[in-house]
Amino acid sequence: MPLVVDVKAVVDRMALEVGDESGDVDHGHEPDTTLTPVAADRLTAEPVALLAECADAVAKVLARTEDWGPSGRRAGQYSVDLATDEAALTVLRRAGVSILSEESGFERGSREREVVVIDPLDGSTNASRGIPWFATSLCLVDADGPASAFVANQWSGVRYWATRGGGAWCDGVRVQPSGCAVVGDAVVGISGPPPPAPGWAQFRALGAAALDLCLVADGTLDGFVDCVADAHGVWDYLGGTLICREAGAVVTDAFDRELEVLEHAARRTPVAAATPELHAELIRARRRL
Repeated sequence: MPLVVDVKAVVDRMALEVGDESGDVDHGHEPDTTLTPVAADRLTAEPVALLAECADAVAKVLARTEDWGPSGRRAGQYSVDLATDEAALTVLRRAGVSILSEESGFERGSREREVVVIDPLDGSTNASRGIPWFATSLCLVDADGPASAFVANQWSGVRYWATRGGGAWCDGVRVQPSGCAVVGDAVVGISGPPPPAPGWAQFRALGAAALDLCLVADGTLDGFVDCVADAHGVWDYLGGTLICREAGAVVTDAFDRELEVLEHAARRTPVAAATPELHAELIRARRRL
């Protein structure tokens, strides 16, 4: 049942609203979540330490999870979504920040002008089926917009992070996009059913948008296109978007809407590319769908 709660806050004129969404649940087997979390004090960028602590708390929950089935509370939600959300919220509540979570909506903290946008388990269907591509995605938003981001591959332990004006990093190594400018040479990640071939060399449908965007940031993929109309909430892409932009990649909504919208009910269609030239081609291809 949709959660209808009229709760609003303002962070430098950005509205926060509580909503809900539906989706499909697939049943599957338990993955091997053998993890080595990265301690916050090992990070070189101090502003992301809180976000890293959240990701490590989620990793501990995943390592002991036995129930990979649906939560029974709403379509598209797994029991593990709730367990990982609670672990992350415990960390964030201690810090006093406001929270916008896919699973639990908006929660006001004492630090009202700082909001952490979180998807505790992006790619939960992958996780439920043992597909090694799922993540915790976080982005701290302050009065000036996205300030720091952290995306943790919760299968491999690889961590990406970025700070505003401080570049983008993967496990301590600065990352940059591939530089691909020609769609015919591009390997592109997609979300949703594949479209009729728009001219790219190859595509991959991996199932966790936050991680897919990080692959654009580090040059593994040349681009990413959301092929579903308005399927992604801000928690899916905001962390990966800051990481991409700090690496030098281009990310926008396919239809020129603002991506940094802090509304639980809002959905967007992100498109990312290594270069402005490739981004323009991918935008044109997406608009033809």
